[in-house]
Order: sequence, then structure tokens, then C-alpha cells
Amino acid sequence: MKQELTDLELIQNVLTGETGQYALLVKRHQRFVFTLALRFAKNREDAEEIAQDCFVKAYKALGSFKQTAKFSTWLYTITYTTAMTFLRKKRLDTSSISDEETFLQLENHTSAFNANVYEQQNSHAFLNEAIKDLLPDDAAIITLFYSGEQSLEEIGTALNMAPNTVKVKLHRARQRLKEKLQYLLKDEVKELL
Repeated sequence: MKQELTDLELIQNVLTGETGQYALLVKRHQRFVFTLALRFAKNREDAEEIAQDCFVKAYKALGSFKQTAKFSTWLYTITYTTAMTFLRKKRLDTSSISDEETFLQLENHTSAFNANVYEQQNSHAFLNEAIKDLLPDDAAIITLFYSGEQSLEEIGTALNMAPNTVKVKLHRARQRLKEKLQYLLKDEVKELL
């Protein structure tokens, strides 16, 4: 039985002319790149566009991959910068989490749900909803750390931050996520406490 090629082996194959091997890299990483892009873009169409741009940029820059970090870290760096560029172009509002208007928007958004909807959705859906309502940087750090299982150093490389900065931002993002979850699940939290 043939063993699956590593990312580095696939990259070497692509660089030596087997360009069809890049499809294997895309297939291997497309779900997570899309998930990370969705954390920034907040809608499927924009996330698909960001993810596609990321893989095109990665392909064009594959020769510059230095292999000092994992390919996934390098790819997530491209995803982050592509998403930030995309957001700047769309001039999306990235107001502070403490902004009263943000809480009012969240309150209006969640008040549309009734108790029956809360009972029908599972905890994973609530978690995704809360992450979606975070600022893009917070959502990216949470996603990279938990879904991507990236270390603080790898996240720092991907987001161009020092590992200690990532650690602080991760702590703050967790706190904001907790607040969002408590707000979304206020009735359920009361029952648990």
C-alpha cells in the first residue's frame, strides 16, 4: 500500500513540474482555509472567493516557501493577509467589542430567535454563531488554535505576531467568546449554574 505523500513531498513534486500534485495540497487544506476565510468574511460567497485567492497566491509563491515552518502555517498566513486585504476593500465595520452598537446589533439579532430554536440547535452551532460574531482577528486566533491545532508560535508566524502577543490575544478572544456564549445562551447558562 502506498503511503500518502507529505506536504513537503507534494511541494517538491509541484516545483519539479508535476503541477497536478497541487490539487492534492488544495484538497488537504481547503476545508480549513475556507473555515478561516469564513471567520473573516462572515458569508459563504466572500469566503469562497478569499479561499480561492489564497490557493492561487500560494501556487504562484510556492517557490518562495522556505520550509522553516509547516506548509499549513505558511498557507494560513496567506489566508490571513488575503482576508485582511479583502475586508479593507469591502470597508467592513470592525468596531470594538465593547461598542454599545455592537451589543445592540447582537441583541436584535438574537432576539429574533425563540426558545424552541435554542432547544433545537446543538452546542456546536452556538459556538460557531458566537465565533462568527467576534472580530475577525479574534475569530482567526480561536479558529487557528482550536480547529487548526496550531501552536502559539505557528499562529504568531501566520499572523505576523510574537507568540506572547498571540497568547494575550488568545486569552482576550476566549473572554470575548465566553461573553458572546453567555449572551447567546443566557437561559441555558442560568440552568447550568
